[in-house]
Amino acid sequence: MRIYFIGIGGIGISALAKYYLLKGNEVYGSDVVNSDLIEEMQKMGAKINIGPQKKENLASDFDLVVFTPAVKNGNEEYLTAKDKGMRLLSYPEALGELSKSMFTIAISGTHGKSTTTTMIALLLKEANLDPTVIVGTKVKEFGNSNFRMGKSKYLVIEACEYEDSFLNYNPDIGVILNIEADHLDYFKTFENVKKSFEKFALQSKKVLLEKTFENHINSNNKVVFDKEKEIKPILNIPGEFNITNAMFALNVAKMLNIKDETSLKALSKFNGTWRRMEIDDTSFDFTIINDYGHHPTAIKVTLKAIKEKYPTKDIYCLFQPHQYERTFNLFDDFKDAFKKALEFNFVKKVLIYDIYTVKGRESEETLKKVNSEKLVQAINDKNCLFIESFEKANEFVKNNLKKNDVLVIMGAGNIYDFYEYLKLNKN
Repeated sequence: MRIYFIGIGGIGISALAKYYLLKGNEVYGSDVVNSDLIEEMQKMGAKINIGPQKKENLASDFDLVVFTPAVKNGNEEYLTAKDKGMRLLSYPEALGELSKSMFTIAISGTHGKSTTTTMIALLLKEANLDPTVIVGTKVKEFGNSNFRMGKSKYLVIEACEYEDSFLNYNPDIGVILNIEADHLDYFKTFENVKKSFEKFALQSKKVLLEKTFENHINSNNKVVFDKEKEIKPILNIPGEFNITNAMFALNVAKMLNIKDETSLKALSKFNGTWRRMEIDDTSFDFTIINDYGHHPTAIKVTLKAIKEKYPTKDIYCLFQPHQYERTFNLFDDFKDAFKKALEFNFVKKVLIYDIYTVKGRESEETLKKVNSEKLVQAINDKNCLFIESFEKANEFVKNNLKKNDVLVIMGAGNIYDFYEYLKLNKN
């Protein structure tokens, strides 16, 4: 097949492109900016256009055109493929098509998906079940890739709820880690969030839940466990929430008749994933922790876990809110998360950077209602500051962080680039 991927550099869609490349298909694609993921696919044989997405890129016909959900109807390539009558599928639709031919384990939840997907994949690998894996982060055990090609019937995927993407899947085992208010720009209310997860549960042959969320799902296919009654696995990564993630992985393994001994061995070797409490304690006199957390609950549990790991150290957090809609809808939750982090001394200071916006997903009305400065004002603590640039953040770090302190760089946007900026401006 000849397949064209619009927005091929995305963390999910790039993994699907790699699958088709390794299956011997001709893969083409486009993205507005270059990245290490794109360069990796080019080395694998993909032909990728970088820059403005033009209709000329689809001058010839393709058997299938896959587009990232971020692509809107005005996209030239999308409209060209549509006008030519090419087969068009969104990334979730295309992944759903693939999953029909495999034994699919789909991991959903407001947070924890990437870590748990990786844990489950490593358990299956340890048990010689050789899974194919599509995950929303880079995994060291997969050669720092977001994809693993297996030779068995097993497919392990991360299932995002945004815009009901995960309703394209009918997994053999569905996993629901947690259900909280998020993506309210799409769902509008928490009740709608719960209804969507319930649909996902009903579309799964079996759905795994922890007892805390059992009453959110009304279905007869539930497999429920109580984390308070489970054996706590020993992990190399901190945080009670990661222990819960590992319990989910253990219970999926049990459903596949994998012995606990095998599962616990795999979990003991797991060192975490990219931007999930990723620790660098060698580049500077202080420790840097990069973390993807961008939901209030993730912020609370992550900062608590970091303080538990470094109880005697001063911890500073540089946080970038992700999307104006989320910041506005969960404003009070963000405020409370940081007020409590400061009150309980999980962090010494909080620095809040400008909100990361996703083009095309923010209403003009919301853009006017909220910003990072308003969040800092609402937190109303002398140890919470607004930082407007990498230059200012770098200046703060040089003037305030001492040897053995900890800097947490947190958020799902481009705040990760500050880590590279620090290394470039080290002296």
